[in-house]
Amino acid sequence: MEANVNDSKQYIVVKIGIEQYGIDIKYVDNIVRMQRITRVPKAQSYFKGVINLRGEIIPVMSIRLKFGLEDDVVTNATRIIIIKLEPQSAVGIIVDEVKEVVTLDDTMIEKVTNSAVEDKYGYLSGIGKHKDGLISLLNISSVIIEKETV
Repeated sequence: MEANVNDSKQYIVVKIGIEQYGIDIKYVDNIVRMQRITRVPKAQSYFKGVINLRGEIIPVMSIRLKFGLEDDVVTNATRIIIIKLEPQSAVGIIVDEVKEVVTLDDTMIEKVTNSAVEDKYGYLSGIGKHKDGLISLLNISSVIIEKETV
């Protein structure tokens, strides 16, 4: 099998606040409309609760709160993106809007090298250049998986 010179990946572009973020499509299992979220006691503040999606209980988190932004404002465009990092575990993330699917190859992606940005968050895998805008590409596993802070 021959590898492409320019490896391209597809990203789902979402809006969170005024920023655009890209999520690698290979992790996206489903996109559903906002629905009633059942609260879970003593969870982290950004963890909104759980939803029942076709008989599967899925935890839902707010990317806005995880990033230190104001709480989610639910509109008709608000969606829950179901992310599957492993086949047996899914987690939902709330986004303000799903924009489009874009294909970016290596030449369109700048790696994030600013150590100050990486130390603080580690949530970005790079910055994608698309048309005349920039898309912050999420390192979705570091967004979802909680790092222990000492």
